[in-house]
Amino acid sequence: MQQLGLLKKMLPGLLPIFIFIIADEIWGTEIGLIVAVVIGVLQMLYFAIKERRLEKFVLFDTLLIVGMGGVSIVLHNDVFFKLKPAIIELIMIAFLAFSLFSKHNIMQKMSERYMKGVEFNKEQSMQMNKSLRNLLILLTVHFFLTLYSTFWMSTRAWAFISTALFYILIIGYFGIELLMKYIKNKNTEFLPIVDEEGKLLGKASRAECHLNPELMYPVVRLHVFNSKGEILLQRRSLKSDIEPGKWDSAVAGHVRYGEEIDAALKRESLEEIGIDISEFQLLSKRVFKAKTSTALMFVFIAVTDDIPEANKKEVEEIAFYKLQEIMPLINKGKASMGLEQEFEMLKTIKIK
Repeated sequence: MQQLGLLKKMLPGLLPIFIFIIADEIWGTEIGLIVAVVIGVLQMLYFAIKERRLEKFVLFDTLLIVGMGGVSIVLHNDVFFKLKPAIIELIMIAFLAFSLFSKHNIMQKMSERYMKGVEFNKEQSMQMNKSLRNLLILLTVHFFLTLYSTFWMSTRAWAFISTALFYILIIGYFGIELLMKYIKNKNTEFLPIVDEEGKLLGKASRAECHLNPELMYPVVRLHVFNSKGEILLQRRSLKSDIEPGKWDSAVAGHVRYGEEIDAALKRESLEEIGIDISEFQLLSKRVFKAKTSTALMFVFIAVTDDIPEANKKEVEEIAFYKLQEIMPLINKGKASMGLEQEFEMLKTIKIK
């Protein structure tokens, strides 16, 4: 995430603080401040020479060390140096607050530019704003802890709160966020995104595919005939996202991400009607457009006298129909759009 990249750039600024803590313990506060300021200047020169440019964050951080360290030495009070982490954190808080509560989400624009112009959809924007809001709360709490430790706690306590505790909280937060994302993705069904030829373009969750007609995903459909020429139909689950309760092809299901078309067809056949299909033929490949989704349909036919068994978790019921009995289902609105569109092709099939 872009937030992590920003936090990584803060790491160089911690070196002078660690040097100050060590020097303060050995030689006292004034020498510690002088050493910290010198380290800050050398650090700035190092980056300038090595990368042949001035890293803006490092420059700002070093100048802040020099300025506040200088004031601390002149006034013989290290509190000004101790305020440095709080000031940087306050700037980050202002930056996050501006992104969240103004019309210009700087963090999102930075992320889009970082990912080469990829635009965030509504769901992704909401998720980013949620992360930024949580991060803002976390930084605000830590900011006040740092202020308190600066004025009313020991140098060692301030050192722990302003540095170690900061990264413990940040790493802990992002660690939990990544863990939650992993758990969510593990339980999420991803579908392949394809073009009209079936070429793989990417992947998206099932929910995203069913809500975005610009994402085309492959599905398999199988029309099963018996030796009498009867066709097996399933009545779609009432819990289905698309056309619940409608009569449809014997097998209809999604192709999972990373799954071959034939493998998906066999899996769906076993899951929905309990038949292990070994021989099948591709009838057509066509694009199916609904109001909220677009599917690339691979339509197959198979002939078998194996006895099917409806999986009640997948379908409401199954039944054999004669072809002439399908038209009344269509006229009464009880057939799926897919079955209606494929009916003319089904009438041309001759069962030997």
